[in-house]
Amino acid sequence: MNEIIKQLEEASNEIRAKFPNFQAGDTVNVHVKISEGNKERIQQYQGTVIQRRHPNTNGETFTVRKVSSGISVERIFPILAPSLDKIEVVRKGKVRRARLYYMRTRKGKAARIKEKI
Repeated sequence: MNEIIKQLEEASNEIRAKFPNFQAGDTVNVHVKISEGNKERIQQYQGTVIQRRHPNTNGETFTVRKVSSGISVERIFPILAPSLDKIEVVRKGKVRRARLYYMRTRKGKAARIKEKI
């Protein structure tokens, strides 16, 4: 039983290793595979990472928030989902919290995050 669990953890670590290190406050570009009928395409979703839940486990997820046409949209991605193709870090953000829920109440210039140098 323990051998099976170890094999699963090793496989998930290999998948996790192909993604860059990112944290809350970073702006990321997530490439998601979308299947429409029998066709498959890759759609990009760019926004700010609000949180990462359960890091370094098989149930790890991260939430990305973006503003599209004046409407805020949040999307939760499981890190081990087969639909995730690639994650690019566009810019690193300088924040002092692990969960940026306060960004939900901010609009416009108040929603900016300083860039880490």
